[in-house]
Amino acid sequence: MRGVVIHAPKDLRIEEVPEELLQPDQVRVAVSVGGICGSDLHYYHNGGFGAVRLRAPMALGHEFSGVVTNVGSDVSHLVPGMRVAVNPSRPCGHCRYCALGMQNQCVDMRFMGSAMRNPHVQGGFREGVTVHASQPLLIDDALSMREAAMAEPLAVCLRAARQAGPLLGKQVLITGAGPIGMLSLLVARRAGATRIVITDVAEAPLELAIRIGADEAVNVSSNDGVLEPYRANKGTFDVLFEASGNQSALVSALDTLRPGGVIVQLGLGGEATLPINAVVAKELQLRGTFRFHEEFQLAVELMGRELIDVKPLISATLPFEQAREAFELASDRSRSVKVQLVFNEIGD
Repeated sequence: MRGVVIHAPKDLRIEEVPEELLQPDQVRVAVSVGGICGSDLHYYHNGGFGAVRLRAPMALGHEFSGVVTNVGSDVSHLVPGMRVAVNPSRPCGHCRYCALGMQNQCVDMRFMGSAMRNPHVQGGFREGVTVHASQPLLIDDALSMREAAMAEPLAVCLRAARQAGPLLGKQVLITGAGPIGMLSLLVARRAGATRIVITDVAEAPLELAIRIGADEAVNVSSNDGVLEPYRANKGTFDVLFEASGNQSALVSALDTLRPGGVIVQLGLGGEATLPINAVVAKELQLRGTFRFHEEFQLAVELMGRELIDVKPLISATLPFEQAREAFELASDRSRSVKVQLVFNEIGD
């Protein structure tokens, strides 16, 4: 069995990986499609992000779909042949935060394709994975494997929307038109936002943002003045989804938020310095958002019922043997939003 394994920055290899022994409460899945995430790109380019660093070779990937091939003796709700989206998150279920219903904050979390733990938790960029039976979720027959592989990033954005509170009738600003910013746009529109403005420094994703429903898309590298009207009368926007992880994007957006506005920080880019006086004077509410829990099921349902269409965001799907080419393509924002890898025949 082969996988896409990162050894060090730019040292990405297609190599043999061991197959885990199937336990009674586990399921084996033949991976169909895996999406390249921003964190995968951080491992590829930098060997990690923040304090999280590679300390051993690790199969990347936590956005993936597949087909059940075998189930453990204790598993009754899944059978071979079922098409599934695999939740990469496995909380312990018994720590303080799991007991409080905050499973995304689990102190003993096993999240696939993550170097936070040592030994690292191997990811889904393998021809086959063995996971706990709670992780694969059955997908609708009409949902393609490519779409199903988008469940994880969509779940992240559904969590962010929950942190923001009701969006019905709200004016929303999104900074960063990468996959998370785009999915936040789709979620905000589905939740009833009346006006959505999205900003970025690249033109290509902004053009796509207009096509999928943004009311206005602003290239702040050349048109920062376009946001000036939104700064009038202490600001306009009710909610900011900051999806770039860039300090300047966050700080420059504060003047466009009305007093009492909500900032939901999705982007991870390192430490940031905030003008606290502005936050205090305008009584802005800064809210973090981290991963997801029950939102993964919701993401699968929303896509399966065609209430959210992620297909326009999928820029390219390449064979996993071309992983290096795919990672370089995913790093080029002028050519891609979401790049995926195919591991086994997908039939759609």
